[in-house]
Amino acid sequence: MTASHLPALTDTLDAAGGTVSVYAGPLSGPPAFTRLPDEPHYAASTMKAAVLATAYRLAEAGAVELDEPLAVHDEFTSAAPGDARFAMRHSYDNDDEVWARLGDTAPLRWLLRRMIIRSSNLATNLVLERIGTHALANTLRDAGATRMVVARGIEDAAAVDAGLDNLVTAGDLARLLAAIADRRIASAQHCDEMMGILLDQECTEDLAAGLPPGTRIAHKNGWVDRIRHGVGVVLPDDAPPYAIAVCTTTDLPDAQACALLAEVSAAAWADRHDLGQPG
Repeated sequence: MTASHLPALTDTLDAAGGTVSVYAGPLSGPPAFTRLPDEPHYAASTMKAAVLATAYRLAEAGAVELDEPLAVHDEFTSAAPGDARFAMRHSYDNDDEVWARLGDTAPLRWLLRRMIIRSSNLATNLVLERIGTHALANTLRDAGATRMVVARGIEDAAAVDAGLDNLVTAGDLARLLAAIADRRIASAQHCDEMMGILLDQECTEDLAAGLPPGTRIAHKNGWVDRIRHGVGVVLPDDAPPYAIAVCTTTDLPDAQACALLAEVSAAAWADRHDLGQPG
């Protein structure tokens, strides 16, 4: 059986202009529906899901402690060659709680949670400073995310100028979240803890908005000007779980892009009995 409602959105997705990528399917095996699943997009905050998974994997390896305190500061060393440093902007963040701890400390586990549920940029850079970007490549490889790249922290303009950027595809994002949900990327205990964080997501204006109220979705989204992405694992009560990722790089206003993601999510929900079935 194959999805029937998602293909019906072809004209709608074409009309959005730009590049709209979709991946929907079971947690393992081939997808049930794709549209430009390997097309690269600027990552925005979806890269934070890879940071989350990597931190938990490093905790398993004994390289970090999830409850260790990290100093909270807002200046960081650039990923660009040399000794460039950059300062972050509170106004560019989505979470005041991390900034309230500036000059103090915060546990790594708490920062990971804020990085996901409120998409905290400051928490993300603090975690990245602790774990480094090199370890993320191993996480992505083991998840089967072969095209996704996380090369720098947030607001690192010098790194961007040096050609270092964060890129995702819909396919890779879906594979990463599926690997967490399917307990393949880390221990069952740590994958379940990551799923709990992703299920507590408070930014629910895109994929989650297309689902019936109360539907469980473990997800992460990301947005900047002309970019709106969402990736998640939906856990229906009456069907197997399925992974869905939608990446949009368009000229749509953000509210319209959110509505588009919600429409795709609603179509995937209508196809849920097919999406979660291995091919």
